[in-house]
Amino acid sequence: MPLSTDNAPGGAGGRIRKMFGLPEGASGNMAENGQVTANGGQAADQPFARPDPAEFGFTLMDARDFPEEPPMVEGFTPQVMRQLKAVPLSVTQDLVTVAMADPLDLYLREMLAGIFRARIKPVWAEEEDIIAAIYRWFEADIDLDGASDEDATEIDDSLWDNPEQLRDMASEAPVIRLVNHVISRSLEVKASDIHFEPFRDQLKIRFRIDGVLHDVETVSKRLQPAITSRLKLMAKMNIAEMRLPQDGRIKVREGRREIDIRVSSLPTLFGESIVLRLLNRDEVKLELSSLGLSDDIHGRFDSIIKRPYGMVLVTGPTGSGKTTTLYAVMNRINSPDKKIVTVEDPVEYQLDGINQIQVKSEIGLTFSSALRTILRQDPDVVLIGEIRDSETAEIAVQSALTGHLMFSTLHTNDAASAVTRLQEMGIESYLLSSCLLAVMAQRLVRKICPHCRVKQPVKPGFIEEISRVMGADIKDPPEYLWRGEGCKACANTGYSGRTGIYELLLMDERIESLVLNEKDSGAIAAAARAAGMRTLRQDGILKVLAGETTFEEVMRVTN
Repeated sequence: MPLSTDNAPGGAGGRIRKMFGLPEGASGNMAENGQVTANGGQAADQPFARPDPAEFGFTLMDARDFPEEPPMVEGFTPQVMRQLKAVPLSVTQDLVTVAMADPLDLYLREMLAGIFRARIKPVWAEEEDIIAAIYRWFEADIDLDGASDEDATEIDDSLWDNPEQLRDMASEAPVIRLVNHVISRSLEVKASDIHFEPFRDQLKIRFRIDGVLHDVETVSKRLQPAITSRLKLMAKMNIAEMRLPQDGRIKVREGRREIDIRVSSLPTLFGESIVLRLLNRDEVKLELSSLGLSDDIHGRFDSIIKRPYGMVLVTGPTGSGKTTTLYAVMNRINSPDKKIVTVEDPVEYQLDGINQIQVKSEIGLTFSSALRTILRQDPDVVLIGEIRDSETAEIAVQSALTGHLMFSTLHTNDAASAVTRLQEMGIESYLLSSCLLAVMAQRLVRKICPHCRVKQPVKPGFIEEISRVMGADIKDPPEYLWRGEGCKACANTGYSGRTGIYELLLMDERIESLVLNEKDSGAIAAAARAAGMRTLRQDGILKVLAGETTFEEVMRVTN
């Protein structure tokens, strides 16, 4: 942005002098060589030229001082960096150091402050060094050959019919570096999933962090075949098959950590959408005490899972933590005197001392067929990854009735709906009332970031609202609640990590009677609440009052 050298106190020249510490009598004059001088008296007809940052105290940055890896900044893509000729060097909670080809560009600095939502510390660097750093960091994502935007969106259709050429493209160093870089960044920000989503003129990369998707990169469309093929090769999938969905698995090692990655490809209108689910054993705590169960629910659930036989169900939508809960249960009850067998699709974590079976429907190894064989193995505890059909449900119920402790999951909105779902699958009510011990529904809510949490006063009407949700008056209403302001540690979201909220339905005589009489889920839920069951929303409100999460987050999840 051109800098005016107007000497009026309220003009741009006055603001520039104040910003760079020049004395009031000095003016930003242009010498014939284009450099700014501070000795006053610029001729009116002297041409304007770009100021020299050195005159304002900036020291030129050495190309070797650029960091090896770029800091994580959401939305600040390589294309934007190259266009603005500016790259972030370091990011803290309230300060971002940026290398700029023109550190005197006040408009750009103001724009960057808006992008980063932090103060900007400009550093002077050569434009060539900035472009080289961008290319080194993102290599395959940047086209330095000056290709037009129109060319960048074109893909040679013959590529899709030539697996060997795709294999060669996927084996090139820039593509390998780009894919490795994306996976590495996802691990740094503790993402659970990486989404590679093809659109008409771009390939978008998104991370799911704490259950919420964030845009991370936008990659040139021309790189889509190479990136897609690279991911499929890593997952040992068929790169020549692009019409059907595929599943694969990748194992990567970062330092001492071993990361399992489940890979899923799905054909879409503009190419294959690929999702990587990251399974980091080191970060998953398979203990009931670490799941966020309140003391009363933990105590009742712990006594239920120690029963010698019967059925326990965990319900909730995909991504609500059901599998982690069941793995924690298996760890809790695992002992040398018990034989535990699981049937899963897929096996997410390997548990010591437990026999785990991977479903392979293509060869006929389904939940139901595996379950029949398991019962001949004399197990004490059986875990079925999910009850998907009436046949699996029937065998599971029979197993629970014949002396086995059976665990499984269902996709229902609340605990009471699990009963009616099994009835819809054809399970007789008298069998269900005899074998079902408990149903626990759950959701995951984001926790307030501990690094930027601040107090906020309670809004008018809030106590009345949560009293209505809880069904009783709040005895000691809080004067303030907690929220996250947003910082580097939480990517400016105000949240970091997740915890569970739970709804535990225990079978008693009254509920068994309702099941026998085939009452609907509403009647069952009302009876359970009368017996002391907290709903998901009520359990979430208790976590809001305890300062673990926010009211908005609980409402978002339980709606």
